[in-house]
Amino acid sequence: MVFLQGVFLLLAALLAGGCGTGAERELPEAPADTGPAYGDIFIDAGIGDASTLIPPLATDATSHGIAGLIYNGLVKYDGDLNLVGDLAESWEISPDNLTLTFKLRKGVKWHDGAPFTARDVLFTYQVMVDPKTPTAYAGDYQQVKRAEAPDDYTFRVTYERPFAPALASWGLAILPRHLLEGQDITQSPLARAPVGTGPFRFREWRAGERIVLTANPDYFAGRPYLDSYVYLIKPDLSTMFMELKAGNLDRMNLTPLQYRRQTAYPKFERLYQKYRYVAFSYVYLGYNLEDPRFADRRVRQALTHAINREEIIQGVLLGLGQEATGPYKPGTWFYNPHVPRFPYNPARARELLAEAGWRPNGEGILEKDGRPFEFTILTNQGNTIREQAAQIIQRRLKEVGVRVKIRTVEWAAFIAEFINKGRFEAVLLGWTTGQDPDVYDIWHSSKTRPGELNFIHYRNPEVDRLLEEGRHTFDREKRRAAYFRLQEILAEDQPYTFLFVPDALPAIARRFRGVKPAAAGIDYNFPEWYVPRPEQKYRLSPF
Repeated sequence: MVFLQGVFLLLAALLAGGCGTGAERELPEAPADTGPAYGDIFIDAGIGDASTLIPPLATDATSHGIAGLIYNGLVKYDGDLNLVGDLAESWEISPDNLTLTFKLRKGVKWHDGAPFTARDVLFTYQVMVDPKTPTAYAGDYQQVKRAEAPDDYTFRVTYERPFAPALASWGLAILPRHLLEGQDITQSPLARAPVGTGPFRFREWRAGERIVLTANPDYFAGRPYLDSYVYLIKPDLSTMFMELKAGNLDRMNLTPLQYRRQTAYPKFERLYQKYRYVAFSYVYLGYNLEDPRFADRRVRQALTHAINREEIIQGVLLGLGQEATGPYKPGTWFYNPHVPRFPYNPARARELLAEAGWRPNGEGILEKDGRPFEFTILTNQGNTIREQAAQIIQRRLKEVGVRVKIRTVEWAAFIAEFINKGRFEAVLLGWTTGQDPDVYDIWHSSKTRPGELNFIHYRNPEVDRLLEEGRHTFDREKRRAAYFRLQEILAEDQPYTFLFVPDALPAIARRFRGVKPAAAGIDYNFPEWYVPRPEQKYRLSPF
């Protein structure tokens, strides 16, 4: 496939911040929707580049977001968080809840034209459980006792015991067996040039600049309306915001300040629709529990007491968020609203620190065994919310005698050199949470190897037991009880200071139709978005 010249010219203008490209053209007031039409390009942006486009190897949201347009799973979530078929037309669950049998779609093709079959699914399973695969997500697939592909369009898995996340786990990206079999997946060129079955095909990746996808004309669910999806890497949020205001971007996740104040003028409101909903995510301060300073949970409780989370929510988020009390989104069936709380209370923080042996020196800095209590908070560049939150945390901890430094690192290095290798004292980060409460990969004590998700090295035998219990029953009330207790323990242990659940604040160009915010968020139906023909802004042109 040839990526047409007009798009290269467009991208060159965007990357130069070209304001004379015609991108500032304003839409007419309330244009009429003339109906779905093929064409136009969606220009997206984010602060971080992808790390790899082989999903089992990726741990960052950017990589998974791009890969989600290229690959399919057997199932997926619809807007109402119901599991529906994707590469699977249907499935059956055996009466004993141990066997899942998927009937696969016929006629699906990989982007290179090869046919998709059950052998690809079986191969993907084998990759996930191969000890040579450095994936953080193997746990779900290690529960499988037997996997088989009795014919090209049937895939069957049998579990040792009931596994509640089983069906949802098959939303993982299915990999092309014909391109990966017999290869070292960590050295595969598919990391930079993936081949999937999804609605968009990979076209180009210029590291640190852009990733370009084009519509898959052979997509089994129908060709996407949009011709192309372009993701621009803009490490500086202020630059990204300038591009948005100039009309050069079609989407940006706004900061609270941008949402509340800096976009409240007529031109912006004509160009963009702003959305607000509670995100499936939370932001936290995580402590490296291999560091003896954080080994005593009284210290972690004290640090949480010393941090004014409401100050962060009001001062940084401008009220567009809520306090986090654990790893789940408020309002979900598995969220426990009655966990122990550690409200802002610097006096109590000092008491707990004194109990743990930390005493103030002549300068008011706490010391223990002759060592001052000081540490560095590591966070990623380009995220002003986290940087401002870190500054508030720094100031509040100083008031109780703890000296904090802040270090920001470019995203790719942040993950590869610091998080994956455990080279940090404390991190200010966020998790995107799932629709199922299983958080085994983040909290189980077996998931602490380099590149896995329990990178703070949290270990608690009762938490391990509850995680096992919650994932091995289909009884919702038993699961709820397990996860309620899990949240109580995490609240007491404070391996993280759970800071806040932000509101998602995307701004999307108004010319795009079919955008339907739902319980699942806003991207779940992206292949159905379209631009009425009179409003189309960019087009693929011949050489």
